[in-house]
Amino acid sequence: MSEILFIVKEDEDGGYHARAVGYSIFTQGDTREELEAMVRDAVKCHFDPEQEAPKIIHLHYVHDEVIAL
Repeated sequence: MSEILFIVKEDEDGGYHARAVGYSIFTQGDTREELEAMVRDAVKCHFDPEQEAPKIIHLHYVHDEVIAL
């Protein structure tokens, strides 16, 4: 595997949380920089040394807006 995708959303209380698509990898960070570091660490921890970890990590930022009628 050469790539992995994370869906990233902003928390209501600030910060970000990320979820990998197709894997049980979840992490969070207070800033975008911290989130990137946490995602890298989570990917390294998830894959065994014998498994080939992804070389590219995609962060897809999702912004939800709620409107009322």
